[in-house]
Amino acid sequence: MGDDAHRFRGSTGRPPTRRLVRNAKLATLPVAYAGRRAAGVGKRAMGRPPAEVQREIQQRTAQHIFEVLGELRGCVTKLGQLLSIYELALPDGTGEPYRIALRQLQDSTPAMLPPTVHAAMAASLGPDWRSQFREFDDRSAASASIGQVHRAVWQDGRAVAVKIMYPGARAAVHGDLQQLRRISVLATVFIPGADVHSLTDGISASIEQELDYLAEARHQRTFAAAFADDPDFLVPEVITQCGDVIVSEWVDGISMPRLITSGTQAQRDRAGLLALRFVIAGWQRAGLLYADPHPGNFRLLPDGRLGVVDFGACTPWPPAEFLAWLGDLAEAVFNGGVPALERVIRDHGFVAPGRDIDVEAAAEMLAPLLEPLQYSTFRMSTEWLGGIVREATSPRLTNVTRQLTVPGYYTPFGRALLTALGTLCQLGTGGALKAEFARASPEMAAAMVAFDRRETAHLAIARAESTPAPPQSRRLRVVGD
Repeated sequence: MGDDAHRFRGSTGRPPTRRLVRNAKLATLPVAYAGRRAAGVGKRAMGRPPAEVQREIQQRTAQHIFEVLGELRGCVTKLGQLLSIYELALPDGTGEPYRIALRQLQDSTPAMLPPTVHAAMAASLGPDWRSQFREFDDRSAASASIGQVHRAVWQDGRAVAVKIMYPGARAAVHGDLQQLRRISVLATVFIPGADVHSLTDGISASIEQELDYLAEARHQRTFAAAFADDPDFLVPEVITQCGDVIVSEWVDGISMPRLITSGTQAQRDRAGLLALRFVIAGWQRAGLLYADPHPGNFRLLPDGRLGVVDFGACTPWPPAEFLAWLGDLAEAVFNGGVPALERVIRDHGFVAPGRDIDVEAAAEMLAPLLEPLQYSTFRMSTEWLGGIVREATSPRLTNVTRQLTVPGYYTPFGRALLTALGTLCQLGTGGALKAEFARASPEMAAAMVAFDRRETAHLAIARAESTPAPPQSRRLRVVGD
């Protein structure tokens, strides 16, 4: 780690919660970044190659951001987790320093020491909390953005996961939300030209939800009932929730981050397809959108089922506006063409009233994103997603995304979709993605059927010369296809 990051290491095993301390640590990020850039000017003037100087700035900034976000936790760690997925859009030549530092945020975060754990348990479950367990492991088994998970044995003999919120995390996170808006410009270090204010607002709203463990337990119970005895999914039962502690059944299995690094292709295909199916089926069966399909929230069980944990980021779904938009969009892109796409953009609030829009450019940008829906089978890849996101976030003034806006009803789904795509691309998932998306609504399925009947290789919004068939590495050959 860089020298300017080491000074934030603490020895208490408890993330800082005092506002002045947290604000001071966050404030060092833009100051240090500006200082590195100024020093870089001098180094270039002394003859250092510009590329070498820029890479050094990137490495030190990434290490500094990881160190501060990982120690502060809360909403700033959630920002780091999201960036560790969306950094897939960074070019290979500039993105590696951030990839190395930010990916650690998914699993490498400071743990509470036993005295702090015991105090947190007593505050929520009472001073005799140990009487409710046969065994309790003081060591953290997993981390969460605002807490950590411990393995234990409940009084009836069941293995359980005990999720504990950090003491003082609630007040600390509220302070973080204010500071995060002040330093959100740092997001441009990762994706120049991104709408960092919208990103920050979305993260803030989701973190507010995740502070409510009572609501999280209610969401988990709803999903557990909806997916009870399902052959493809396991949602652990909530045993009890009190204050800032949730006790659920333990889920054994291979974590998705481990699948990404060392799983077989068959395991990665199955896990990715099931994760996507869970997001889509969730709102149909439970009436809730599972908005955080992050790799850390899934386990592949020995029997092939997908275990799903962490239900803090859920919202009632779908609103009527969403279903109307989804049906109209599907018909426009598959069969209607560019004029129909412009009507969808305007009628459903994706452009301000009266504002001009380059709809041809919008169609050209959207077509690659829908490529998995053109073919019966498709393989996701970080290269595919990276190209799409780089195009969408390009800082050039002519970028059509500068003309677009995002209506409020779409934001939760947008987060869930982009996170799911990032997860599938990290897994390199291949399979019948088109069939999975067809489950989203009858209108989408009908639009896909009509598209297939036209026997064309191109979406209605795409110019034939701009959307060649994908290379064999992206498509999968299936017997009978």
